[in-house]
Amino acid sequence: MSKYSELEAILFVVGDEGIGLEELSYLVKSNTASVYQHLQELNQQYEENEHTALHILEVGNHFILTTKKKFAPLLKKYAESPMGSSLSQAALETLSIIAYKQPITRMEVEEIRGVQSSGSVQKLVAKRLIEEKGRVDGPGRAILYGTTEYFMDYFGLKSLAELPDIQSMEDELEEDAPFDLFYDRYKQAETEGE
Repeated sequence: MSKYSELEAILFVVGDEGIGLEELSYLVKSNTASVYQHLQELNQQYEENEHTALHILEVGNHFILTTKKKFAPLLKKYAESPMGSSLSQAALETLSIIAYKQPITRMEVEEIRGVQSSGSVQKLVAKRLIEEKGRVDGPGRAILYGTTEYFMDYFGLKSLAELPDIQSMEDELEEDAPFDLFYDRYKQAETEGE
């Protein structure tokens, strides 16, 4: 595994939040000067390769994996496309968490979902369903996300208080759920063993 591929993998996973040079250095077990040099070389490879759309954006001491500027019209077209208008299950889960827990960071969403969510967050921002509501006070100053006025209009809500109650939805699901066959078998085996 090369340092280039390690850096690329980390940049991909952290998504639009980016990552600082010091944290990258710690993760790949190299000094900051070496990591910075590798990032510059990797970005040069991206720039010279016409078969990749990737680019590394340096913002202060943070690095973000992005697409090359020349792809902006194509990506804008995709975001506005009616084919891209439906939300995936992952995006709906992410949107639900943000709606109920806002303001919330992408990392907090990922802790709840248990999977990486940067793609879903980006899609929801592009569809104007969520937006930046501020930044966390602390290291990294992570973005806090919340729903937009468009979200309220889209779902016909006057306020967030009109969101369905989670507890009542869980109660309904429990009532509709079939009995657990394994539990029934366990109880049967338990009574036979007496």
